[in-house]
Amino acid sequence: MVKKSEQKALNAELCDIIVRPVITEKAMKSAENNQVTFVVRRDATKTQIKKAIENVFGVEVKAVNTLNQKGKVKLFRGQKGVRSDVKKAIVTLAKGQTIDVTAGV
Repeated sequence: MVKKSEQKALNAELCDIIVRPVITEKAMKSAENNQVTFVVRRDATKTQIKKAIENVFGVEVKAVNTLNQKGKVKLFRGQKGVRSDVKKAIVTLAKGQTIDVTAGV
């Protein structure tokens, strides 16, 4: 049996895995197929992401696909800069399960 203090620490750690949802046209189109896209910590594994989504949103996750997006080199006022590398997770939910990520927009 897990103590309440240990459970709270575990829940806080799982919440830190999810950085933010991705709200783009492509991500909204995939929402029709029960898929939701999130930006996650770069060191997070698929099982950690699955546990975090199930714990935070209270839904059943069917699959998790991840991708590492390298930062682009961009010019800013004539100076070269590099955007940060990002890890994205495309989460497929079970039938009948939904997450509304546009509620706060």
